[in-house]
Parts: sequence; structure tokens; C-alpha cells
Amino acid sequence: MTPDAAHLFDVSEATWPPAQRWEVGPFTLREGQGGGQRVSAATVNGAFDAGQLDAAEVAMRTTGQHPLFQLRGDDPELLDALKARGYRARDETLLYTLPIAQLTDIPIPRVTAFTIWEPLAIMNEIWATDGIGPERLAVMHRAAHKTAVLARWNEKPAGAGFVGLHANVAMVHGLIVLPHQRRQGVAQWMMRRAAFWGQAHGAQHIAVLCVAANEAANRFYRALGFSQVGRYHYRVAPE
Repeated sequence: MTPDAAHLFDVSEATWPPAQRWEVGPFTLREGQGGGQRVSAATVNGAFDAGQLDAAEVAMRTTGQHPLFQLRGDDPELLDALKARGYRARDETLLYTLPIAQLTDIPIPRVTAFTIWEPLAIMNEIWATDGIGPERLAVMHRAAHKTAVLARWNEKPAGAGFVGLHANVAMVHGLIVLPHQRRQGVAQWMMRRAAFWGQAHGAQHIAVLCVAANEAANRFYRALGFSQVGRYHYRVAPE
């Protein structure tokens, strides 16, 4: 059965985990320690009132985080409340999934893509070119079941990616191909290597999250056969 959005949110949380999470009334709060929006944003788990929303905002500020909420498409009350407080929309993101066997049907050419943990220094350098620094690397290390993918092309390093596994789904994060190595099929081989690793560890599906505004990346995932199963966006408090 194809994982639904709720399943992929659970996979995302497990494979890209916050430093800590806790409850404030009906809100789940996360401390990201600089690891990005996904590990820092609060979500709502049910009905709430203005006082509980106030408490969630205060708790986020107490940890040094600017109030930030992730809305998963089924939170109209929260959306209206945040709009009334002047929260701005940011980074609509699409959830994609694909049966993993659809990416393990072609052998990967030798010396093209490898799985390895812990990451090599060159992989950290590749991630750094796209703003994935120590804080996001710390997120990777927190995941329980993971690997990383290193790509080589034209006899040189070409790309790096991270793969986590949870609940029969392998989710790919931080897939970066160096600019001079793009448009040569490198990303496809990296996704296929991630799929082979996931399949060997029991995954039945592979998944990715992609910002809606990144048209090139969305075209790439759809061309591989991925289907969209959900979306979310963030709301950030005014300064």
C-alpha cells in the first residue's frame, strides 16, 4: 500500500529528527539547534485556544527560536489564527513517494554511486556548497537508521546525499550534485543507489520532500515516477 501523507510525516520526523520535542497543550514543539525549519517548527495535534497558542509561542522563544509552525494541509483553524497574528507563509513543500522496486530495476555502473557511513570529508564539503553545514550534519547523525550516498562522475566527486529508513520507507534528504556535474544523470544514479540500500534493509517505498518552487527538482522526481501524496508549508511570526 502506498504510504499516505501522515505516514511520510512520521518517516520525515524519524529520519530527520529534531534535537528534542515536547508538548505544550495540543502543540508539539521541536528544538532544531540550527538544523533548519523542519526540525524547529511546531505542529498542532487538535483543538486549541488563544492562550495555548500564546504558550507555544513563548516556549519557542524561550529556546531561542523565532515562532514557526508547520501546517500540514488539514489545520484551517491554526492557519486562520496565524494569519490573524501576521504570520507569513514560507516554503510550500511536496511529499513524494514511489515503490522502491521501480528504482532497483537497473544495475548501477561501477564507481558511480556508493553508500557509506560515516560521511567522508569530501561529502561534507559537497553539502556545504548548498548550505548544509554542521547543524544539519548533526541532524543526520541523530537519525537511528541511516546511510549517505557519494557519487563520482568523470572520475571526480559529483554529489552527496543522505538516506534514512523508518517504517518500511527510505527517505532521501540533502541530495546535492555539484554544479559542474549536473545534467549528466548523476542524481538519478544517486537515487537508485539510495533505493538499493533501502531495499536491502527492508524498505518497500522510497520518498522525498521537495520545495514546490524548485521546478527542476520536481520535474526530476516526477520523471523518475514519484507520485505526490501530500504537502505542507510553514508560517513564521512577524519580526
